[in-house]
Amino acid sequence: MRFKVYNHIHGGETGGCGCCHCSHAAELQAQRLPRTNLKEEIMENVDLIAGIIIFTVAVLFPVSKWVKTALYLISYVLAGREVVLHAIKNIIKGQVFDENFLMTVATIGAFAIGEIPEAAAVMLFYQIGEWLQDSALRRSRRSIAELMDIRPDYANKVVGDDIQRVHPDEVAVGDVIVVKPGERIPLDGVVIKGQSTVDTSALTGESMPRNVIPGTKVLSGFVNQNGVIYVEVTSDFKNSTTSRILDLVENARSKKAPIERFITRFARYYTPAVVSVAALIAIVPPLLWNQPFQEWVYRALVFLVVSCPCALVISIPVGFFGGLGGASRSGILIKGGQYLEALGNVDTVVFDKTGTLTKGVFKVTQVVMAADISKDELLYYAARAESYSNHPIALSIMEAYGKPLDGQQIDEYVEIPGHGIKAKIDGKEVLVGTAGLLRKYGVACPEVEPAHTAVHLSVDGQYAGYIVIEDELKEDAKQAIDGLKRMGVKRTVMFTGDNHHTGLKVGQNLGLDEVYAELLPHQKVEKLEETERTKATRKGKIVFVGDGINDAPVLARADVGVAMGGLGSDAAIEAADVVLMTDEPSKLITAIMIANRTKRIVWQNIIMALAVKGVVLLLGVAGTTSMWGAVFADVGVAILSILNASRVIKTPKGHGCDHPTAAYKGRMRAVPDKNTT
Repeated sequence: MRFKVYNHIHGGETGGCGCCHCSHAAELQAQRLPRTNLKEEIMENVDLIAGIIIFTVAVLFPVSKWVKTALYLISYVLAGREVVLHAIKNIIKGQVFDENFLMTVATIGAFAIGEIPEAAAVMLFYQIGEWLQDSALRRSRRSIAELMDIRPDYANKVVGDDIQRVHPDEVAVGDVIVVKPGERIPLDGVVIKGQSTVDTSALTGESMPRNVIPGTKVLSGFVNQNGVIYVEVTSDFKNSTTSRILDLVENARSKKAPIERFITRFARYYTPAVVSVAALIAIVPPLLWNQPFQEWVYRALVFLVVSCPCALVISIPVGFFGGLGGASRSGILIKGGQYLEALGNVDTVVFDKTGTLTKGVFKVTQVVMAADISKDELLYYAARAESYSNHPIALSIMEAYGKPLDGQQIDEYVEIPGHGIKAKIDGKEVLVGTAGLLRKYGVACPEVEPAHTAVHLSVDGQYAGYIVIEDELKEDAKQAIDGLKRMGVKRTVMFTGDNHHTGLKVGQNLGLDEVYAELLPHQKVEKLEETERTKATRKGKIVFVGDGINDAPVLARADVGVAMGGLGSDAAIEAADVVLMTDEPSKLITAIMIANRTKRIVWQNIIMALAVKGVVLLLGVAGTTSMWGAVFADVGVAILSILNASRVIKTPKGHGCDHPTAAYKGRMRAVPDKNTT
């Protein structure tokens, strides 16, 4: 697993700051980012340490002027030769204006005007600052790498009576693996033997362990805690949850936020501009106003040192990188900085209904019998008739019946698409389906509340009753809608393929602003485009949250598409920009909170860097600060910016919907769609 922070910073564009730790990006990329011990740190920086010692000797010990000069030159060469060499190489390549160039010109200029101690000191402190910045970056990247260190190293594959330790990609779908206590589950599957509790925090951000028993679905990346479990594999290693997560996180690095792209372009023009200004500072006052040439050259050199844009170019992408890592820690995968930035300016959130706001699992909520039949008989005939079907409604009826059907044969079974089933059960003609089906065969049906899904049933031409089936709302759906409104989202909308009455009932229960019902997939896209034209703010973003394969087109069309990762289809997850691994709509609030926090910290860095550099630039031109102060300002601001950016990885406490709030006072508009039937 490789985390390409520096590629994310520069995005392959020429220009930028070009500082030493940026140009050594490849050397700092590592799969595991191991901690560097003190001995290794000393060996890596032996030239810098030697330069510091020699410089200290020259400053503290009473030696002749020529010896001091020689010591300063030696310390300069030890500390700064790589900087000078990089500047020369970049000039040859045509990449003149970078930080190496600025430091080389400034220090050589200091030598030229006789400021030898300051030239050596500036290069030493600059390199010390570079080392401190690298250390801060490594810590930030290591914390993210450890956070996402979920790739399994092996799997215990059952082969006959033996258990073999193999690489996860050697396990096929249908194989059985054993997961022992303390081991990470290497592949997605279903528990077939044993029971345990698993830690899901690496994927979902949830700290509470989950109990697993035979029949429980488990995902790669979960950690088995106490029992031995046997898991039948349902997806190969390449398509496992772990691999998909790591691919999404890795690909997110290349997708820059607009502010990142702007800063990269800004740095390309900023550095040549400050070099030109420094040249004017050195030349114009002596020529026009007969000022001391050496003094104004010195001020120009101070101006060059402090003008480096490193703090901006480094800290802003690190801020977005931390935001992506913090979101992953909460079970939210954001596929790039551009989507993280867009989540910080949401105008409208549009939800799909089934599987997003509801569980997508149908349940029998009511059984209404005619006078001459019992509840058990009604469920028996309905379950027998539906036993050949895998439709969710059929499965819910069989679950409500709750007794084995023993594979009993059904005579004269006829399925009538869109209406129901006609079958002969125990010698009796049974109709199960819509009211229209029964009326077609001359059976009178009572009117049922239109917001319900009702399955009617008749036996030998006599009406027997109906079964009410409903899709349950997710526990946090109402909290999610309320939380979004508290955060300033202007509109909450629901698109559904269900009938108007069912959609209206769900919308009223959740407090949605608008509901569009009976929409086909292409109509959802059209309705989203219409919603975009009527949004409250021109720059506000539209977020669509869905889970099914029919949601893929509208997920791709929205400013930010959000997919449910646990139950969502592969097509939806591929088309989406954000994936909620826990299937909780309230996680969207957490994502928006992280986006807002990231944006706030990034702008703090921009303002701090520009303000401090602006003040020191003015002081340098006025002649009230030295090159020492300039290099401290440059390095100090860069380090503070990186440390500030690293705060964003901390996950916000709560997700904005964990506590009761005042009820939303607005009223939902049920909007009939002109395209529906």
